[in-house]
Amino acid sequence: MRKSSAQFLFLGTMLAAAGYGATFLLSAYYRAHGGSDLDTGTTLGAAMLGTFIGVPLVGWFSGRFDAARLSAIASCAVGCGFLLLAFSTGGTLAVSLTSGVLVGLGWGMFYVGAPMSLSERVTDSDRGFWFTRFGAFQMAGIGGGPLVLNLAVDQAGLSIETTFRLVGFACLVAGLSLWVFSTLAPGAPRSFSLRSWVRPIGVIARSASVRPILMVGFGACVFSGLLTFQSSLVAGTSAKASTFFAVYAITVVAGRLLLARTLASLPQDQLAAGLLVSMTLGVVAMFGVGFHPAFQILSAVLTGIGYGLVYSVIQTWAVNDTEAKYRHAALTWFVLSYFIGVFGFPVIGGWMLVHLGRSAFLGALLVAALSELAILYGGRSKASDGARLTSKTAG
Repeated sequence: MRKSSAQFLFLGTMLAAAGYGATFLLSAYYRAHGGSDLDTGTTLGAAMLGTFIGVPLVGWFSGRFDAARLSAIASCAVGCGFLLLAFSTGGTLAVSLTSGVLVGLGWGMFYVGAPMSLSERVTDSDRGFWFTRFGAFQMAGIGGGPLVLNLAVDQAGLSIETTFRLVGFACLVAGLSLWVFSTLAPGAPRSFSLRSWVRPIGVIARSASVRPILMVGFGACVFSGLLTFQSSLVAGTSAKASTFFAVYAITVVAGRLLLARTLASLPQDQLAAGLLVSMTLGVVAMFGVGFHPAFQILSAVLTGIGYGLVYSVIQTWAVNDTEAKYRHAALTWFVLSYFIGVFGFPVIGGWMLVHLGRSAFLGALLVAALSELAILYGGRSKASDGARLTSKTAG
């Protein structure tokens, strides 16, 4: 794939990801309208339902239509969701649910469609490298978007509604950029048949790719919990939410761009284990934010190194550890698992913050991080036992 065409993919990815990153400001949006984190959880719960529509649509129709063009349409849906919030008069339940569904529908389609369009245009040997670069631009939007928007609100004095309008228009530009990418870099030949992604779950469940599919769900809980409710986690302390967004985004983007080749050449199991330990320590560090704001920075760095870099590693596993004809299905299930965590957890997390407090909420994130580590080590243990059994049989 040519770098000139990839630039349009990366630009569209960064702008569309900024649209998802803007969901981290939903908490501030609802507080400005007299709401609470329960309203944030309700909107993101609706977004999760939207992803259950968007992800299967791409899974089924990516054989007929280029996944890049489906991603372009998806970006426009995200933009419409934020424009609906921006032009509403206070976030009624109907508006909140509709905008949530639109954002979830669009982000779900984009999240599986964009990497699928990239995967179809690169070789197996280069997939890890390109996924890492793709992930860098995606994280630049996810982490950098809320940072810029926070600065626009705090420093430039823009209203949260105005920033949501900017997000909406940025997502429309993302859609145009992704459509141009599809035109400049044609993908695989299209077919008139629907791609089955539900039935292959039996094959996928028996393959090594089931591990990363389960792991990404728990990791998404940690990621979503820390970023979606960052403003609530630092409330009453001297730390600022924008600091976490900035440090996290810089850490992830720098790590992915500078270490793409190096990470791909390291033993992947050991690399993933080290990164997940870093993510777990990032959650632990957040417990100390009430004592000193330096713990927030430490948490952002450790989480950025851990979750920010391990995601592309396990995403590559999910694709490469599956038979070629089932890879689109594996990627579809991988993304569905991600969205259960990233949009489903805030429904529970918002309730925990309001009724049980910050410590209980962080405790739930710690359990999710340790669960992901347990799945990794459980899989490594089975692989080692299998290797020893094979060695004895051969002997």
